[in-house]
Amino acid sequence: QVHLVESGGGWVQPGRSLRLSCAVSGYDLNRYAVGWFRQAPGKEREGILCISDKSGSAYLANSVKDRFSISRDLTTNTVYLRMNSLKPEDTAIYYCATRVSYCSNRETQYISWGQGTQVTVSS
Repeated sequence: QVHLVESGGGWVQPGRSLRLSCAVSGYDLNRYAVGWFRQAPGKEREGILCISDKSGSAYLANSVKDRFSISRDLTTNTVYLRMNSLKPEDTAIYYCATRVSYCSNRETQYISWGQGTQVTVSS
């Protein structure tokens, strides 16, 4: 009943775009925020951006401010991560996670996590 499932990952060439989906079950998106995180090979997981229960967005990483955006569809309880101008350094496993109300860049404040979807950016 309570779970998050990421999808939409895969291999893309640098400069292309990709949209990831986070299907949320068991959480009302009008009460919970959903954040996107990623973990690159050999690196720790980092926050990317988040959308709050009021639909406001918050960037958790400066490196993606001009390229990534977040949105949600309340009819399907799905949160999307739109990634433009992808770079090799964007290669990572991408996770979505939820916390109550508003956004935070602290992983410990998120109470539920998906299993992740792999994004590989290379030629």
